[in-house]
Amino acid sequence: MQKQVVFGLLGPTLDQGKGPSRWERWRPTVAICQHEDFLVDRFELLYQERYTALAEKIKGDIALVSPETEVRLRQIAMEDPWDFEDVYGDLHDFAQNYSFNTNKEEYYIHITTGTHVAQICLFLLTEARYFPAKLLQTSPPKRAEKDSVGTFAVIDLDLSKYDRLASRFQQEQQSGLTFLKSGIDTRNKAFNQMIEQIEQVAIQSRAPILLMGPTGAGKSQLARRIYDLKKFRHQLEGSFVEVNCATLRGENAMSTLFGHRKGAFTGAVQARDGLLKTANSGILFLDELGELGLDEQAMLLRALEEKRFLPVGADKEVESDFQLITGTNRDLHDEVRSGQFREDLLARINLWTYHLPGLRDRKEDIEPNLEYELEIFAQQNGSFVNFNKEARRRFLSFAKSPEGVWSGNFRDLNASVTRMSTLAPGGRITTAVVEEEIARLSRAWQPKSTSSLNEPLVDLLGEDYSDTIDLFTQTQLAKVVEVCKESKSMADAGRKLFSVSRQQRAKTNDSDRLRKYLQKFDLTWKDINSD
Repeated sequence: MQKQVVFGLLGPTLDQGKGPSRWERWRPTVAICQHEDFLVDRFELLYQERYTALAEKIKGDIALVSPETEVRLRQIAMEDPWDFEDVYGDLHDFAQNYSFNTNKEEYYIHITTGTHVAQICLFLLTEARYFPAKLLQTSPPKRAEKDSVGTFAVIDLDLSKYDRLASRFQQEQQSGLTFLKSGIDTRNKAFNQMIEQIEQVAIQSRAPILLMGPTGAGKSQLARRIYDLKKFRHQLEGSFVEVNCATLRGENAMSTLFGHRKGAFTGAVQARDGLLKTANSGILFLDELGELGLDEQAMLLRALEEKRFLPVGADKEVESDFQLITGTNRDLHDEVRSGQFREDLLARINLWTYHLPGLRDRKEDIEPNLEYELEIFAQQNGSFVNFNKEARRRFLSFAKSPEGVWSGNFRDLNASVTRMSTLAPGGRITTAVVEEEIARLSRAWQPKSTSSLNEPLVDLLGEDYSDTIDLFTQTQLAKVVEVCKESKSMADAGRKLFSVSRQQRAKTNDSDRLRKYLQKFDLTWKDINSD
C-alpha cells in the first residue's frame, strides 16, 4: 500500500497550547494524526523560523498520539504570511524542490491552518499539480463532543470544474507554451496556435500524440519538450525513451521494442527488457513510425490497448503503462491504402495529430530561430558569436527569399549557423562569411539533374546503358531501383510500386511482377541490394 503523506502549515493560533490543558483544545495539526481511520505515515510540517519552539512541541505531541507518524519539520521563509506574492513564491519553490514519488506515496495538503492567503496559495498550487495531492480539510468537534478529535474531509479536485479559475493564470500557461517552443519567440500564427493546443493536451491527456512533418521539422525536439513539461508537472515518473524505427530491421526490431528472453534466438545470451518496458510510467517516442513492420505494428497496438505484451521467446506477458508519441514524414493514410500500415493502429494513434510545418513555410520564424541557434552555439562552445549589421541583413534576406529552400529544415539552419560561427573572425560573422555560406547552401539545394538521378544505373548497367535504353525507360527504371534500395524486401518494394493496380487484381504477387520487370534488364534483387 502507498504511504500517506500530509503537508501542512503550522497554525500559530489554532495549534497553540501550553501545559496539560492543551489537550483540551482542538489543535488541527495534532488532531489529524489522531483519527483512527486516517493513518498518517509522514507529516511534512511547514513553519516560519519564529515559531520553531511551537513546531518542536507539536512534533513531540504527535509522537505521543501517533508514534507511527514521522514528522519532518520544514522551515520556509514566508516573511509576511499575508503577502500573496511572497507566500505563493515560497510555497511554489518548496513544491518545485520536493522529491515526490507518486508511485509509492499518496499526498494530502492540509488547508485548515495558516492564513487565508496561505490556504488560497496551497489550493492553487494543488490545482495546478505542483503538489500532486488531494486537499485535506479538518473541522473541530461540536460542543457536545468534548472528547472528539473533530472531523476531516478529503477533496479530490476535479480540474474540469475550475476552468474559470484556471483561465486567470494565463501567465502560467504562457510559461508552458514558451517551454514547448524552447524559449523561441515564434511569430507564425498557425504554429503558435498549434503549440498552444499541444500544451493543453500534454497536461490534460495521456492519449497518443502523432507528430507529422518533414525531416528536420523538430518532431523529436517537441516530443522531448512534452516529456519535460509533464515531468515538471509531476504527471509521470518514468523515462523518455526514443527510437528511430528506420533503424529497426527483422528480428532485431521485435527484440529492441518488446525485449526477449535468454536463448530466444541465436545470440540472445541474456534477457533484454525492450524499450516498451523501459518506458513504463514515462513516454515512448517512436520516430519514423511508418518504417515499422506490420508484425511490430500489431504488437504495438496490443501493447497500447491492453498495456501488456509478449517478449520474443517468452511465455509470460510483461506489463508497461507508457504514453506514446510518434513521428513520421509519411502520409500514414496513404500507407494504409498501400497495405504498408495497419488501419487499426492508425485509428488508435490518430486522436491528437499535429502537422509540423517545414522552415520554408515559417519564414517569419527564421529570425528568432537564428537567435536561438546562436545561443545554443555559445552554450556548447563557451564563446558568444554574432553578426555584424550588414551580414545579418544579407543572411536574413537570402533565408527568407525564394532561394532559401531549407530542404533540411532546422537541421539546415543549425548546420549553417554552426559553420558561420566557427569561421567568424573575432566572434563576428562578416558579410564575406555569409556570402560563402549562401554559396554553399545554394549548391546543396540545387535540384538533381537527370544524369545524377540515373547514377545508380551506371553501376548496374554500365556507362553505355543510355545507348540502348530510351530516356523514358531510363527514368522509370531509375525510380524502380530507388524504391528497391529503400525497401526491406522485394515484397515490400512491390507493394509500393504496384499500390494502385494491385487493388484491382483478384490475386496479387508483387514480388513476381517486380522480378519479371527487372529481368528485362538482366537485373536481380541481389544486384541492386548487394551492398
